Amino acid sequence: MASAFIQFVDVHKSFGDNAVLRGIDLAIERGQITTIIGKSGGGKSVLLKHIIGLMKPDAGEILIDGRPLGKLKKRERRELKRRFSYVFQDTALFDFMNVFDNIALPLRERGGLAEEEIRRRVREKMSQLDLAEIDHEYPSQLSGGMKKRVALARALVTDPEIILFDEPTTGLDPIRKNAVHTMIADYQKRFGFTGVIISHEIPDVFYFSQQVAMLHEGRVLYSGSPEELQQVSDPLVHQFIRGFEARRNGAGQAVPMETWEVRFKEEMGRLQRHQVPFSMILLTVENMHEITAKAGPISTQETIHNFAAQVRQRLRITDSCTRMSLNAILLILPYTNLEQSRMVCAKLARELKAADFVKIRPYAGFCFSISAGFAQAAEGQELEQVLARAVESKEAFYEFSVC
Repeated sequence: MASAFIQFVDVHKSFGDNAVLRGIDLAIERGQITTIIGKSGGGKSVLLKHIIGLMKPDAGEILIDGRPLGKLKKRERRELKRRFSYVFQDTALFDFMNVFDNIALPLRERGGLAEEEIRRRVREKMSQLDLAEIDHEYPSQLSGGMKKRVALARALVTDPEIILFDEPTTGLDPIRKNAVHTMIADYQKRFGFTGVIISHEIPDVFYFSQQVAMLHEGRVLYSGSPEELQQVSDPLVHQFIRGFEARRNGAGQAVPMETWEVRFKEEMGRLQRHQVPFSMILLTVENMHEITAKAGPISTQETIHNFAAQVRQRLRITDSCTRMSLNAILLILPYTNLEQSRMVCAKLARELKAADFVKIRPYAGFCFSISAGFAQAAEGQELEQVLARAVESKEAFYEFSVC
């Protein structure tokens, strides 16, 4: 706890008779993405506003780098605010400003930079987020996904140390949700900022968060890694997670861990009872972050979505194809041994054509690289063991260039 970057110590906050935070204890580590989950109205946004100083606790302490926020002097508070950026749920773009001026606003408000340097920084962020051609457009002319990217560019333009995201994917379709998650994960890796996200996108947020904290009735019910969360026995945690999880389109959208666990258990039961073999193939887009940087997150996620759909069309009706993460697809093949699974993969490599699924404007040196890992399950093995073998066996599967 002592080494935590942001730390809540027994924090309470009430609005009249409504006690929203009832003794929050939470440690947020530097340079990681922490996602806050929980029921609507459970205090997630209130917690976020306490971090940035928009609200003050009724009791308890919030420390940043070991220093209590409540004891900072006015000048110290101003300096601290310069380390933060905030991405609002509704983007909070100003309708009377064009895209360029919306992104430039934090730099102009901060002062101290020549207009030429401001323009350079804004252009750089717009290029990185695939916004280069819309600088003179206004928010009312943009789609929901485009507004999210503009809001993210505005948050990043000051090179912040901490970025707070209040439900950044609200109102977006699955592809654009994945694109926003890809942007957050990609930029966090590149710039190393500390990200705190409020989200209901379960299990999608588990794929790129290092820490998950679950709020329940004003307290932290769980705090730890996404992997550990899957193993928690608390019935309230299970009830919440399963309440958000639903079987989705396995070809293109993220699927809850339990979905492929159920399929794995079904096949393992068949193997143990009737000695019917089954295998798994893990397809991973190895250069997703490189493509995202060049082509933009939405085009990248559309391409991965379409790739998964094309794979699904070429499998047997008994096979399953699920989006396992932002850049990985898991195939479970019943009645299939290891050699046969390699034959399935070879057939996919022969039949899949770039023109059928690539939705990326070609750039110099473009290459869509996919690796395949293979594993045949043995009796009594756990899912994690078979997946680990598939990861260990990864080899180049499919690579092509679009000119």
